[in-house]
Amino acid sequence: MNDRPITPGDDRPDQDLPQEPGSGREGLSPIPAQQDKDAPQTETFSVEKQLDLSQKSYSQGQLVRRRFIRHRGAMVSLAVLIFITIFAFTSIGYGWIPGWWDKDYWRGGLNIDRGRPTLQLWPFSAGEHPFGQDNAGKDYFALTMRGTQRSLIVAFTVGLFSTILGTIIGAVAGYYRGWIESILMRITDLFIVIPALVLAAVFGKMANGGIWPLAFLLSVIGWTGLARLVRGEVLSLREREFVTAAEAIGTGSGRIIFKHILPNTIGTIIVSATLAIAATILTESALSFLGWGVRAPDTSLGLLISTYQNSFQSRPWLFWWPGMIILAIALAVNFLGDGLRDAFDPRQNRTAD
Repeated sequence: MNDRPITPGDDRPDQDLPQEPGSGREGLSPIPAQQDKDAPQTETFSVEKQLDLSQKSYSQGQLVRRRFIRHRGAMVSLAVLIFITIFAFTSIGYGWIPGWWDKDYWRGGLNIDRGRPTLQLWPFSAGEHPFGQDNAGKDYFALTMRGTQRSLIVAFTVGLFSTILGTIIGAVAGYYRGWIESILMRITDLFIVIPALVLAAVFGKMANGGIWPLAFLLSVIGWTGLARLVRGEVLSLREREFVTAAEAIGTGSGRIIFKHILPNTIGTIIVSATLAIAATILTESALSFLGWGVRAPDTSLGLLISTYQNSFQSRPWLFWWPGMIILAIALAVNFLGDGLRDAFDPRQNRTAD
């Protein structure tokens, strides 16, 4: 019989007794005792206080978008590219898009003040011919906007079709391997060995100055780099568990490639597409400068530079306006590609996401 003296409060359950080491009551959770409402309240443990509920979880797409928006260079470049595109297609109109500029790019006239630009920055005034006039008295602003339209159409068409072609060839070669990979990669190597400008000149000659044939033919030489990148990504992804599981349940090869593998390479594809657009802008300008791209009576930025290269000393505005627009588009697309690459790169610091 226990002779321990009974003290007040000893009639409490064991759960209420202090959990002293060696007492045999370790690990028992205490039941909160009834407290007087007037007594000072003590701070109790709260799971909610230990967790920062303000931290939200984001999907992969949301993380990419947030990183891209925070890339200042990419956002400025995107704004510049959108501004140039909208300005070019709405100023003189294109197809069903009405134009607000009252002069045509093909209509000549009398040269006013030797065709000098009438644009004045302060106080701002566009004047009759803000970019000046060419030798035939044509409004050079309308001509430059027309050339910008044609160069952008070629660049984005080549970027789209070369991306599709390179993605399909690289994905098929990387997934099937064997003799299929050997044939596709040897064809890719053949296009890489031949200088791109030589192929572009041949295709430009075949296009005979047409804007759409030139765009589709240039797509044939712009897919090789992306095909090799996609092949490398697919070779790595096809060994993952999700691909093995899809094959085990009888999923078709086409569905595995386009539904399971390619979505995991979207970062590489998008970045390569933007860089292809920038490269095409310069390639088209070079071809038109050499006389193998867009031809008169149509025009492009490269053709304008080629036509008025001899006026660089006497009337430099005929050279500088298309040259500055080519430079602005190429830089904007390159910075845009850098921003997309940083947004899709999983090695980026995500603490600020």
